[in-house]
Amino acid sequence: MTEPRHAAPDEEQPQVVVNDRRRIDPETGDVRPPAHAAPEEGAPVSEEPLVAEVVDEVAAELKTQLDERTADLQRLTAEYANYRKRVERDREAVITNAKASVASELLSVLDDIERAAAHGDLTGAFKAVADKLVSSLQKSGLEPFAHEGEAFDPSVHEAVQHSTSPDVEGPTVTAVLRRGYTFGEKLVRPALVAVTDHEPAAATPSEEA
Repeated sequence: MTEPRHAAPDEEQPQVVVNDRRRIDPETGDVRPPAHAAPEEGAPVSEEPLVAEVVDEVAAELKTQLDERTADLQRLTAEYANYRKRVERDREAVITNAKASVASELLSVLDDIERAAAHGDLTGAFKAVADKLVSSLQKSGLEPFAHEGEAFDPSVHEAVQHSTSPDVEGPTVTAVLRRGYTFGEKLVRPALVAVTDHEPAAATPSEEA
């Protein structure tokens, strides 16, 4: 008969682990919460938090790039709009200057027509042609100015005669020697006028006494 083997004093004894799976705590009588099983060794760790973090970083980078591209597009759009306005403004200025240049070549003809009308010589076919020419030039933008009785404006009037009178309150155009013309906002030719300034009336004998 084999005798039981006794472990040597220095031989390590295996550790015994007892898992208490009872739902009721024998000491307190309380219901124990369900124990969560620890992940088995070698089981794959969930990568969902890591993937979500990467997705957030990529989304933030894409949003930054989108904002930059949007700002660039808005800047280019504004620059192009300004360029179109500048080109259109320059084009209109060129057209206006060209029309004004052509109209200025015909001012002497308009002066002859005005003198003929003043002398009563503008009649018949000559009048019909003259009226058509004046109408066409005015439709294109040419406008005459300067009339007797209006205030003298040195920016558009050229005074070639000067007098004084108590009948006016300030410098006044009293005669138009040559009509002035504008084309749009452009001054094509100043008007030649006679100007009368205000002069106080002479004192009467009763006032002097």
